[in-house]
Formats: sequence, structure tokens, C-alpha cells
Amino acid sequence: MPIDFAFSAMAARSDNAPARWRRPFLKWPDGIEAGWAIPLLLAGFVAIWMVFLTIAYVGGDLHPDVLETWTLGRHFEWGYPKHPPLMGWVARVWTSVFPLADWSFQLLAMTNAAVALWSFDLISRCFVRGDKRVVVLLLLMLLPAYQFHAQRFNANTVLLAVWPLATYCFWRSFETRHLGWAAAAGAIAAIAMLGKYYSIFLVGSFVFAAIVHPERRGYFGSLAPWVSTIAGLIVLGPHLHWLATTGVTPFEYALAAHAGVGFGQSLIEALNFLLGLAASVMIAAVAWVMIAGYRLKRFPDDFKAMNSGLLLLFLISIGTIAFPVMTALTLGTDLPSLWALQGLFFFGVLIVCGAGYPIERFYSVNLTVLVTSVALVATLVAAPIHAVYRNSHPFEEGHNFYRSSALELTKLWHELSDEPLSAVSGDDALAFATAFYSPDHPVYAKPFAYQYTWGLPRQTTLEKGWASLCFVEQHDCIDWMTKTAARAERFYRFDFVAQANLLGWPGPSRGIAALIVPPGKETPAPGTSEAEDFSAKRRTPDAPE
Repeated sequence: MPIDFAFSAMAARSDNAPARWRRPFLKWPDGIEAGWAIPLLLAGFVAIWMVFLTIAYVGGDLHPDVLETWTLGRHFEWGYPKHPPLMGWVARVWTSVFPLADWSFQLLAMTNAAVALWSFDLISRCFVRGDKRVVVLLLLMLLPAYQFHAQRFNANTVLLAVWPLATYCFWRSFETRHLGWAAAAGAIAAIAMLGKYYSIFLVGSFVFAAIVHPERRGYFGSLAPWVSTIAGLIVLGPHLHWLATTGVTPFEYALAAHAGVGFGQSLIEALNFLLGLAASVMIAAVAWVMIAGYRLKRFPDDFKAMNSGLLLLFLISIGTIAFPVMTALTLGTDLPSLWALQGLFFFGVLIVCGAGYPIERFYSVNLTVLVTSVALVATLVAAPIHAVYRNSHPFEEGHNFYRSSALELTKLWHELSDEPLSAVSGDDALAFATAFYSPDHPVYAKPFAYQYTWGLPRQTTLEKGWASLCFVEQHDCIDWMTKTAARAERFYRFDFVAQANLLGWPGPSRGIAALIVPPGKETPAPGTSEAEDFSAKRRTPDAPE
């Protein structure tokens, strides 16, 4: 006798005579179609994971990727040498409303994830009603993409919300041939390209799905694909012009950073890519097996009965997995699985919406309890452990020390100059952090086109006033700092110690080297020479001598 993983008899008894503890959970799914249950779920999602991030990173500062995103967005451009511009644009708009603070960017990250989840519901509500809608969202909340991956707002995570929105508009365009939806599909697909060029695989999957779908003749015989193409080119136009006039530097960066891998290595990368995606959906997949139980044997029949809309989504999902693998093998590139996490929503939508049987309230309640329990355990147990661990084992990138280093450099600057610190360079992460955490908010002085070279700053830059930071063990950065000092008419070199701190509990320390070149009109501080080394004199207040 086969094992009933779904516990069907128990489900039937529970729905007829639920236990007392289940009764509060039984009521809220009734509000799904009333319109308040899904917003409540998303608000709770944002709230609890904001608490997680606050606790887990109480002793750490923002990740360098986030600081770089904000730095890019300080100056509006149609493109940036390393990445397309969308992430910088979003960061700039966000910080025009919210303050420059860690919690602000954590809220941005979780809001972006919540918008992604809302987009999934836009899609799923076109195929199912009631409990199935919430089951889609709850299964996707079991994926690490929308909490742990989402917490760093960068070129990868900006796609979490854009990909499902583009997919929804394309599906509406394909199904209705409506020109408004066609324009929206093209425009949002172009916006996805402005987030990261990896989105070309989503656009290619749209084309592939439209060509393979049985209703292709009706779609390509309408104006919809042409309207989508025109709308996409209009949105991409300024960026394409920027690429044409600046030398396609983002492509050069991508090739330099990710190409040049042999076929054997690229094959391993492709396999790891697929295994990584499979691992990401494992918990959600097990949860679905427990829900479906013996009904899994109906999968072949459900697949054959898949309606036109779900078939389109299935074909798109195949393309988003197959095309990156084919490209990596052909061009010889690496292929991290995190690049594709924004496309995993197809998993939840297809398996739930494609199931030809209802989902009893017993299972939606169990899944709600599971998702809530995971979030509470992460927040109340894992987050404090993470904070304590990272206070004794600092982040490899060094972001236990960013804020304190930025504040110390600003303090040293104002001991030498009455003007605000206007420009900072050196180690990228420390420079980004100083721009963000310093009350003066200096600009990142190194051109992004030369971010990975140690070019010396121009004389005019030094004359306006400039500072830099390096970790003392970064020999290339220290050598560059020494060469820069030789170009300055006068400079001040400081070594100090930054120390990790968790609510007053000191952690490890790390040496920081600083170079300050005051503005040309400034006079040396009393009692100092024009090139004095204060390395033996300056220490952070709580650092050991």
C-alpha cells in the first residue's frame, strides 16, 4: 500500500473539526479574494525579515555591492562602465525619499522582494483562486532568493521584481494581442535589460516561447510583437546611444570578469548552475510533495491538460534555464546559479496553477505555519547567532569596519581642514563606505572605467582636497598610496585601527592606512610639517594600544 504523504484522511478530519490552534489560521485565507489577505501577508513578510536583517547585521555595515549601487546612483547616467544603470537609478530615487542609513537600504531590499512576490500573485490569480494563490506565494517564500539573496540590493536582485512583471505583461500581450499590453511587455523587458544584460535570456525566452507555442500564428499575425519591439527599443534607445559613444565598457567588463573559461570548466560551471538552482527549490519542492501526496501521479495528465497561458509560461521557463547553459558552453564563461534566481518563480506558479485538483485548507494552513516558523526561527535564533559569530569572525570584505573607518577619516580630515571632505578613493569598499557613512558624503573619486587599475589621481583632484583609505595588508593599495603621496605638494599619512563592535562588545580589529591631501589653500596644522606621518599617534578610541 503506497504511503500517503499528503495525509489525506487527516486533512479531511482537520477541515471538518479543526484543532483550536489552527482556527486563527483558517480565517485569513478567506480574505484572499476579498483583497486584504495577500497585502497582509506581504507586509508581514517585509516586517519579519526587516527584523532579521536588523538583528543579524547589528554589528556589520552594508555590503560593498549595496554601497557601490548607491555610489553609482549619485550621478544620473544612461549607463555605467560596469553595469547597466537601473540599480543606480532605483537607489537614487529611493534615497531622495528615505535617509542614508542601513535600515533604509534593508527596507529597499525587502520592498523589492515583496514587489516580486506581488508580481507572482498577479500571474497566479489569472489561473487560480483562493488557497492556491497563497500556496504559490508561500512556496516561493521558502526559496532563499527572496530573503537571503534579496538582502543585497545590486544588479542581480534588482531583477527579482522586474522579471515577473515583464513576464506578466508578455503573457497578457500574447493572450490578448492588446497593443497596450504589447507596449508594456516591450518596455518592461527593456527595463530588465537596463538592470542586467543577463536579461537577454528572458527576452530570448519570450521569442522562443512565442515561436514554439501552438498559437504563434495568431500572435505573429498581429501588431503585438512589433509594438513590443518598438517600445523596447524606445526605452533602450538612450542606453544604446550611450554604449555606442562610450565603447561598450560593460561588455568589456563582463568578458574580462567571466569569459576565458575552457569547455571542461564551463561544463562544470553549467552543471553547478543546474545543481544550485535545484538546491534552491529543494525545500519548497519537498513541501509541495507533502501537499500533493498520491496526487503526484496525476502530473502527466495535468501536464497534457495545461492551458495556453501556462504552456507559454512553461516554455519561457525552459528558455531561462537552457539558454544560459548553452551560452556558457558555447562562449566558455562561468555561470553562477545566483544569476538565475529571479526566474525561479516559474517553479511555484507552474506546479500549483497546473495542478488539476484543489488544495484543501489543511495544507494551506500547514504551509503558512511552516513559512512563519522558518521566519521566526531565522529571526529569533539564527540572526543573533549570526551577529555574535560575525563579531568574532569578521566579514571577508571587511564591512565590520566601514562605518568606524569612515568616521575616523572624517575626524582626521577636519583636524586639518575647515572644508568638508569632498573626494575619497583607495580601496573601493572603504571608499564607497566613506562616501556613504561620512557626514560629509564625499564623492568616490576614481572613475569607474578605471576601477580595477591603480591610476594616480590628477593634480587638479589633489589640489581640491582628497583622501584615501586602504587596509594595511593591501600591498597594492599601499604602494599606490605611496606613489600618490609623492605627487602631492603636502600630505598627511595616518595609520589607525578599526575595531568590530557588537552593542559594546569588542571584536577583532583591523589596521587602516589613510592618506589626506588637504585643499591647496589650506595651511598646515600648527606644529606639523607638510608631510608628517602620524601613524604612531592616531588610534581609534576603543582600539588597544
